[in-house]
Amino acid sequence: MKVTAEALHSFTPTDDALVLASVDSAAEVQLLDDWLAAQREKHPDARIEVLQLPSENEPPPATLARLVELLEVDESRSVVPVRVFWIPGGLPTRSKVVSFLSGRDTYRPPKVLQRSILRKDPARARVVAGEPATVSELRQRWSETTVAENPRDFARFVMRRAELAIDRVELRLLGPEYKSPRLVKPEILSSNRFREGLDKIPGATLESAGKMLDELATGWSRFSVDLIPTLGRAIFSRGFDPNIDYDRAEIEAMRVALETHPAVLLFSHRSYLDGAIVPVAMQENRLPPVFTFAGINLSFGGLGPLMRRSGVIFIRRKLDDPTYKYVLKEFVGYIVEKRFNLNWSIEGTRSRTGKMLPPKLGLLAYVADAYLAGRSEDILLQPVSISFDQLHETAEYAAYARGGEKTPESLSWLYNFIKAQGERNYGKIYVRFPEAVSMREYLGEPNGPMTQDEAAKRLAMQKMAFEVAWRILRVTPINATGLVSALLLTTNGVALTLRQLHHTLQDSLDYLQRTKTPMTNSALRLRTTEGVRSAVDALSGGHPVTRVDGGREPVWRIAPENEHQAAFYRNTLIHAFLETSIVELALAYAGRAKGDRLQAFWAQAMRLRDLLKFEFYFADSAAFRSHVAEEMSWHDDWERHVADGGDAVDALLRAKRPLIAGAMLRPFFEAYEIVADVLRGAPPEIGEKDLTQLALGVGRQYVAQERVRSNESVSALLFATARQVVADQNLLAPAADLEERRSAFLGELRGILDDMSKIEEFSREQFFARELAVREQSV
Repeated sequence: MKVTAEALHSFTPTDDALVLASVDSAAEVQLLDDWLAAQREKHPDARIEVLQLPSENEPPPATLARLVELLEVDESRSVVPVRVFWIPGGLPTRSKVVSFLSGRDTYRPPKVLQRSILRKDPARARVVAGEPATVSELRQRWSETTVAENPRDFARFVMRRAELAIDRVELRLLGPEYKSPRLVKPEILSSNRFREGLDKIPGATLESAGKMLDELATGWSRFSVDLIPTLGRAIFSRGFDPNIDYDRAEIEAMRVALETHPAVLLFSHRSYLDGAIVPVAMQENRLPPVFTFAGINLSFGGLGPLMRRSGVIFIRRKLDDPTYKYVLKEFVGYIVEKRFNLNWSIEGTRSRTGKMLPPKLGLLAYVADAYLAGRSEDILLQPVSISFDQLHETAEYAAYARGGEKTPESLSWLYNFIKAQGERNYGKIYVRFPEAVSMREYLGEPNGPMTQDEAAKRLAMQKMAFEVAWRILRVTPINATGLVSALLLTTNGVALTLRQLHHTLQDSLDYLQRTKTPMTNSALRLRTTEGVRSAVDALSGGHPVTRVDGGREPVWRIAPENEHQAAFYRNTLIHAFLETSIVELALAYAGRAKGDRLQAFWAQAMRLRDLLKFEFYFADSAAFRSHVAEEMSWHDDWERHVADGGDAVDALLRAKRPLIAGAMLRPFFEAYEIVADVLRGAPPEIGEKDLTQLALGVGRQYVAQERVRSNESVSALLFATARQVVADQNLLAPAADLEERRSAFLGELRGILDDMSKIEEFSREQFFARELAVREQSV
């Protein structure tokens, strides 16, 4: 590593300076002596006293007592922290790894090697000094922020401030990617704020709080900044292109934003790999490291200590201990106050369906509390989109959809997960950093009205979280895997030729281009038959496409047993086609409606938005109506045609490209229909598990009878959301007219599915018309 600058705060000739020197080896003492001699020669009138402190451990009682005496000499004397800075290099990697796992500072060579290292290369070490502060300034800061009890506590406070001052110097030498919190536990435990809050909790003690802070403890050692991204890259490079796809303009904009405010990085979560990808993305772009929250279930074997030294904060799954909740909240507040960056999944867990889940607000509330308490001028919520061409975890997700249970994490689980990355080529990884959301913009000024208004704060947090998710969706690039999977799922197992795949995909590509939706290179290459061939070949072998050879030409299909995996990929792009799909269904409904058909169109569009609100993110009502109107602007005088109904609406649908509602939304409405059907005659307050099991059974029957189109509609994952939908329709609470309303809701869903079937009929007409045109051109 090349160090290009040295930050060194020196003395003035009239200074009375107390130098606190963190040195404890013969080589470092010699370097210190040479530095002090140079300072005394430069400033012969300065009074310089020196106290040596150990670089790592608590000083012995005699040293602490001596520091107390030296701090009593003069309130105006300067305290100057000094340390030997070792430029990285020289140790074998194996020694570094052993030191890292043992918790030692691997950037500081072992004492026995330091003299020989300096003989070979004197430039490997230098003495650096932190910014001085007078004793009076330090004493005032101590009394304002900590429990001022005795001179020894003040001496410990001075040592902590000295260490932090030196850390800031070394951070400027090393770069922002090496920024890490230090002394978290003693700083928190000694603060007035923390102790006052702890006193209000019955039974809480400093000892128990300290143990909880130890449980939360984390940090990036300098070597881990180098090592962990390397390990992460080694894992995902087994199956993915090692070069992550970024938007460079986004990275530079984020770099500027992180220089002024702390940030919470909120990422979309599809894979366990996400936790490894974010540190890699930050490190290789020379951005500050992030501290990632993870469930305590991932702290197993040797993985726990490794991850703790790599910025992972393990938290309990159940926050039912008032003391623990308080300690966690204060820990979060301390991190953002010191302008370090946090990182977690906005969805709270991996999405097993491919689409984004609703945001979780638990940890975000702690960050909001820290902001409202004035611990930062602003906190940025930085959206992070992580997407993949393919994932090996889709097989696991398909098992969940069929009612399977989650495999507990363990060392054997980790081994199998890493091994699976090398089974084949999974394509590329895409990371995007759209513009951050300002907490100040949503919550107002610190210490403002929302500090006391919990309901207003929660509403603002919901809006913030939805805006973050919305920004993630808007920058997530559409890839070839999703487009090909969406197309082949619509054929219900019927295979297509390369030519058929190519010409059918063009309407969707035209639409994405027209709406300026970001696409990957693999998606853009679908404009050519070679690009289509590359895409389906990458998915062949049941991943999830099956290639059938031996005929006049190869054909590709999705077998029934692979539909759930294909659905995961299709679901990653539904957001790009969601509003246009709703437009199609609203048109079909208006075509059969009585009375004011234009009003019926708008009413159905809003009704569909309401039914799907647990599945997808939508703009607010006014913006949604605006988007729908923009979608309809492709056809001149569309409102008159809708008002005419019947054949006029059919003409609108036949002219629309693409017709895609069935491809995007049929599985969801079929899952709702199955659950609504199961509710007929069921107890009013049927439990979630019982409802899911009944729905799985009825769903399998309906697949066998071809009453639903595909296996993917029979999914425990979709049924969980369907239960939210029926609960929202008040169909799970006792009422005199419950059976009547349940039957009416089932009828409504079947009407939507009938409209979808009509749209799919028109889509097939388009397919065969294109097929005929392509054949005529080839003759």
